[in-house]
Amino acid sequence: MKTKATKKLSVRTITMVAMLAAVSFVLSFIQMPVPFSPPFARMDLADLPALIGAFAFGPFVGVLIELVKNLLSLFKTATGGVGELANFLINGSFVAVAGIVYAKSKTKKMAWIGCILGSVVRGIVAALANYFILLPMFEIFMPLDEVIAAFGAFMPFIQTKLDVVLYNALPLNMLQGLLISVVTMLIYKPLSGFLKRQ
Repeated sequence: MKTKATKKLSVRTITMVAMLAAVSFVLSFIQMPVPFSPPFARMDLADLPALIGAFAFGPFVGVLIELVKNLLSLFKTATGGVGELANFLINGSFVAVAGIVYAKSKTKKMAWIGCILGSVVRGIVAALANYFILLPMFEIFMPLDEVIAAFGAFMPFIQTKLDVVLYNALPLNMLQGLLISVVTMLIYKPLSGFLKRQ
């Protein structure tokens, strides 16, 4: 039987999920060019609220924020939900790993370890998602050879689909994870008091 305090915490957590997911959705509109990539490759800090949520309330909440953000993104999708599915897999794995590690011992050291491991997992999942989901999806809009050539214009040694994954998607997604991690580490402490306040 739930106590009044438990119910209050649950309601607050749900409220925080909604708020952080909304911030995440707004941040997804603020995109930046990806280094050494064609113009259609963009990056953002939309997963920052999910990582903060994972640290404050646990990995499940971080993944839930990612889910809600991607459900909201379906209203503006240009990929029929395929891009949103890939985004959820990539960033859900990132915040889940970081949140699980941090939950074991809530110290700054464990937060960094979680962020680094999460970024590595993010890169690996992004590589798989790009190879099996995103690059095949791009073929709807332009031939795969043209997609590869667009990346090859920035990195001449990129000549195959696997090259795009290994030399672009993998390292750049890891770097994006680390960038989000650094920003999180800078702002999490002052935010955590507000987020957890009963």
